[in-house]
Amino acid sequence: MSKALLYALVAAAGNVLGALAVTRRAVRELRVIELLVAFGAGFMLSVAIVELLPAAFARSGTAAAPLVLLGYLAVHFTQHTVTPHFHFGEETHPVSSIAGTSALVGLLLHTFFDGVAIASAFLVRPDLGLMVFVAIFLHKLPEGVTISSLMMAGGRTRGRAVGAAALLGVATLLGVVLTEEMGFLVQHGLAISAGVTIYVAASNLVPEFQGKKGWKLPAAFFAGAAVFFVTKVIIDSAS
Repeated sequence: MSKALLYALVAAAGNVLGALAVTRRAVRELRVIELLVAFGAGFMLSVAIVELLPAAFARSGTAAAPLVLLGYLAVHFTQHTVTPHFHFGEETHPVSSIAGTSALVGLLLHTFFDGVAIASAFLVRPDLGLMVFVAIFLHKLPEGVTISSLMMAGGRTRGRAVGAAALLGVATLLGVVLTEEMGFLVQHGLAISAGVTIYVAASNLVPEFQGKKGWKLPAAFFAGAAVFFVTKVIIDSAS
C-alpha cells in the first residue's frame, strides 16, 4: 500500500466518524466538529494558496490557471447548481429524499479530488502530502456530518446515512488509485485539486460560520491559518 493511499484511508475514516456523531446524537462531538469547520477552513485556505498553487504552477505550467478555475467551477456546479439543497454542517430540518441523494452525488466529485490532492501532493514531495492530508482530514468530519444528516432528514435510516458517508471515503481512495495510474492526473491533478480545495475552504466552509455570533469560530479560523504557518516552519526547518 502506498503512503498516499494509507493517508487517504485515514482521511476516509473521518467521513464515517462524522456520520457516527450524527447518528448517535453525540452533541459534544458535533460542537467540536463545528469548531473544526472554522479551523479547517483557515488551514485549508492557507495550504491551497501558499503550498498547492505554487506547486501546481510548477507542475502544470501555463495550463495550471485554467485547471485551477476548472476545479473551482466543477465543485460549484455539482454542489450548488445540480444540487438543490446543500450546506456544510448538520441538517436539522426535514428535506426531500432526493436532497440527500443529490448532495451525495455532488460530494462524490469533491471527495474524489480529495484523493487526487493527497496523491498528487505526495508525488511532489512527502511534506506537502502530509500537509494536504491534514487539511483534508479536518474537513472530512464535517463532510460526514453533512451527508449523514441530510440522509436522515430525508427519511433514510441511520445505516444508510453512515453508508453514504462511507461512499465518500471510497471516492477519496479511488482518487488516490487513479492519480497513481493516470498520466493526466499525475501531471495536472494538483492544479485541479487546488481549485477544489479553495472552493471548499472559501465558498463552503467559511460561509458556515460567518453569520454566527461569538468569538470562538472566528478565532478557530485564524488559529487554523496560524497553525499552518507554524507547521510549515517546523517542516521546512527539519528538511
